[in-house]
This record gives sequence, C-alpha cells and structure tokens, in this order.
Amino acid sequence: MSTSKILYYVLFLLTIFLGILSRKISSIPLSIGDFLYAVMIYFLLRILFINKKSFQIIILSLLICYGIEFLQLYQAEWIIELRKTLFGKYVLGQGFLWSDILAYTFGVFIAFMVDKIIFKNINQKSA
Repeated sequence: MSTSKILYYVLFLLTIFLGILSRKISSIPLSIGDFLYAVMIYFLLRILFINKKSFQIIILSLLICYGIEFLQLYQAEWIIELRKTLFGKYVLGQGFLWSDILAYTFGVFIAFMVDKIIFKNINQKSA
C-alpha cells in the first residue's frame, strides 16, 4: 500500500473518531458532525480513487453529500424505518437542512486544503 493511501486511511479513521466524539459531547454544535461527515467522504474517496484529480474528488464528495441530504426530503415508509436504525441514522441522516449543505461544502473545502498542505509538505521533504 502506498504512503499516500495509508495517510488518507489514517485521516479517514481520525475523522470518524472525531465525528463520533462530536456526537458524545453536548457542547459541540451538530453542524460539526455534518462538517466532519463531508471530510470523511472526501478522504474515503481519496482512498478509493487515489489517482483522480483533486477537483474530481471535490465534485464527487459534494455530489454524495448533497445527494444524501436531498434524499432526506424523501419520506417513504421504508426509508423512514431505515433511518431509525444506527446505520440509517449515521449514513442517511434524519432531516433536510440547508445549513447541512453549507457544512458539507465547508467540510469538503477544508479537507481539500488539508490534503494539499499535507502532500505539499510530504513532496517538499522527499525532494
């Protein structure tokens, strides 16, 4: 496994840990969880599509996050029941909010910036 993939995997797991932690501490705003969800999606896609350009990962991350958020407007009985499960709650969410769209956008942008800063420093050290 490449060093890049390992680093993305560590960032992915760290983001999951921070996301779970953010739900356990009541003083942390819920929007932080949505922000971290987008960061997690970005790093997951970096793991899966290691050779894709950053712009493609940004667009795909936003499409996934926005798609899941807009899916919350769909209120069929079967998906309501699915959302009551732990998986459904964490992956599909509970209700549509425009503020979540903003949190996802900000999360993907920050993940991209972290990505660029980390890999710029790694590339400078190896040169």
